[in-house]
Amino acid sequence: MDLAHDGRGVARVDGKAVFIAGALPGERVSFHTVRRRRQMDEAALAEVLIASPDRVEPKCAHFGVCGGCTLQHLAAPAQLAAKQRQLLETLERIGRVRPERVLEPVQGPHWAYRRRARLGVKYVHKKGRVLAGFREREKPYLADIQRCEILIDRFAELPKNLAALVEGLSIREKMPQVELAAGDGAAALVFRVLEAPTPEDLRKLAQFGIEVGAQVYLQSGGLDSVRPLQGEPMPLRYAAGGGIQIEFGPSDFIQVNAEINLAMVALAIDELQPGPSDSVLDLFCGLGNFTLPLARRAARVLGVEGDSALVAKAAANAAGNGVGNAAFFRDNLFEPAKFGAWAKERYDLVLLDPPRAGACEILERMPHWHPRRVVYISCHPGSLARDAGILTQTLGFKLIGAGVMDMFPHTTHVESIAVFESCT
Repeated sequence: MDLAHDGRGVARVDGKAVFIAGALPGERVSFHTVRRRRQMDEAALAEVLIASPDRVEPKCAHFGVCGGCTLQHLAAPAQLAAKQRQLLETLERIGRVRPERVLEPVQGPHWAYRRRARLGVKYVHKKGRVLAGFREREKPYLADIQRCEILIDRFAELPKNLAALVEGLSIREKMPQVELAAGDGAAALVFRVLEAPTPEDLRKLAQFGIEVGAQVYLQSGGLDSVRPLQGEPMPLRYAAGGGIQIEFGPSDFIQVNAEINLAMVALAIDELQPGPSDSVLDLFCGLGNFTLPLARRAARVLGVEGDSALVAKAAANAAGNGVGNAAFFRDNLFEPAKFGAWAKERYDLVLLDPPRAGACEILERMPHWHPRRVVYISCHPGSLARDAGILTQTLGFKLIGAGVMDMFPHTTHVESIAVFESCT
């Protein structure tokens, strides 16, 4: 029995792979097949006959139904080891490259770590009530969730509380989702509304915000329609290391795990090894999460991001932190042919933090920048492996280190870091 990338156990029956939800490596189980395919079958676990020593009792009452977590039945160290294996195997299989050293996994809290989340909301006529939370596993329906063990403590019962709130609103069938964004102090809830709330609805929403300790925002359309329900909201901020405070909006992207983000920023800086005379390029810089802490150690740092609103906020964060050696530019990083003047300069060090699609379009510019080191933060092992292959086999770099960061415990999401060094 092995563990698939989606968390299912993989067995072989008469030479054919069978993916068994809920089974773990090293176990003997009975199962029943739920779907037959030409290359593989899918099955559901019936009984664990001989359990793995790594099997644990899931903490969440909704595990197995809710699709938010799929690995709570596997001990945390084994989860991390499985993700490390997946990273290294993917680097070798797709990128045909092995790191010279495997970095120690970056670990943090296993529970109550998620400070940002999007919760679905739906009035279910057959049940006669509102459900709020995440989707059921491999199904389009909302799971009936009362408490979420991975949301930060003060919002663990947000699904239950939201359901009770929305049930009493006139627009209970016109509110499909609520987003949570929590800083180190203030927090925000963004209610997506497809119909204007009544004055009584607004009163209830405001009171709910007071009760749960969050500022309430309404979103009637796209992200540019997000507005505070009342008054001037308190700013949302979090610490990024080096004395830097990052201010963000309720719909801005931030890493969901505060403790891992701090450790990740510190590790990236340690691996880049910036000196007081170095020029650093930070691509996909967002709000300045890496840029501003890097600026404390380097001569100058230039951050590039595709979203003009984020570029403006990153510049404001630089000013707010008294960082004068960081500059920010807006450019579509998937269209190198249209890059601005910043791309014609040279950089001693490069940091990449791309979305799932990776950064292969950018890599063609690497020979011009000619950095001595590149640190690549990845949320998808496949795209990282592809790009690692390009960097090592085409562009003259060697992969000197790689490892995982436990940004999303109990899920199959793999966050990782890779460190490249120029061979020339």
